[in-house]
Amino acid sequence: MTSGKGSETSAIHTVGLTKYYGSHLGMEDVNLDVQKGEVFGFLGPNGAGKSTTIRTLLDEIRPTSGSATILGMDTHRDAVTIRRHIGYIPGDLALYPNLTGMDTLTFFANMRGGVDWSYVDELADRLDSDLSRKVGDLSTGNRQKVGVIQAFMHRPDLLIMDEPTSGLDPLVQREFQKMVGEVSAEGRTVFLSSHTLSEVQRVADRVGIIRNGRLITVESVAELRSKATRQVEFVLDAKADVAAFEAVDGVRNVMVEGNHVEMSFGGDMGDLLTMATERYGIDDIKTSEADLEEIFLTYYHEGEEEMEVRG
Repeated sequence: MTSGKGSETSAIHTVGLTKYYGSHLGMEDVNLDVQKGEVFGFLGPNGAGKSTTIRTLLDEIRPTSGSATILGMDTHRDAVTIRRHIGYIPGDLALYPNLTGMDTLTFFANMRGGVDWSYVDELADRLDSDLSRKVGDLSTGNRQKVGVIQAFMHRPDLLIMDEPTSGLDPLVQREFQKMVGEVSAEGRTVFLSSHTLSEVQRVADRVGIIRNGRLITVESVAELRSKATRQVEFVLDAKADVAAFEAVDGVRNVMVEGNHVEMSFGGDMGDLLTMATERYGIDDIKTSEADLEEIFLTYYHEGEEEMEVRG
């Protein structure tokens, strides 16, 4: 593995990280720089390479080429030390079925040299987790709660979580999102892998989108939102001129009925409003929420098309 040091502000830094399973691509040339204190969403459809990237970062598998550091430490050479500073939820969470939730957490706490049990009790209460029951008797969602608690309970510098809300009901998901926000507010870092943009958009500062093992883009949620197409409707004081609206950058699919006009819009709202107010009196305006999930799917399909062109 080649060396590749990130800056002192990097929680995760990768350079050209690549993994092949024989001739099958797991991931290729992944370059990431996750900053300390941020919540980073790692997004892609199932099979895109998210879990392979995480398992390589955690030294569970070795990369074919490239390098990575976590909190400034080499992910292979310093793997044991790194584990003292991270909390981890794997995508395929497996726990001992004959242990209770509390037995399970005690096992992990002893491995870590002890934890603040009052904080564990607080987490269990917030997630509505019954730690007295055997893990094997729990539903998928309730087993996942135990996994979440073990990842958070020692207040790690970095949380790496692969599909952490799998099986959790909406109220528990909301509490989980609050917990993620608290970790970030304390200057600690969260790396959150998911196949659903809506799961991470409320908490993430930035997102990376991976497709077929290749990182397509890394952008802030605000940047993604600015690209999202929204529906805009105007009620004007006169009949709308289709050409005037179509001339505004980002306007598509203009439909006019008298003084009522609808359109799809993916540009700067300031430009659209300036044109409309200069030409018309505006009696009413309505805009729909930008659909970030559509942006995610756009990147997903663009990645597919690029692969087809190369092929």
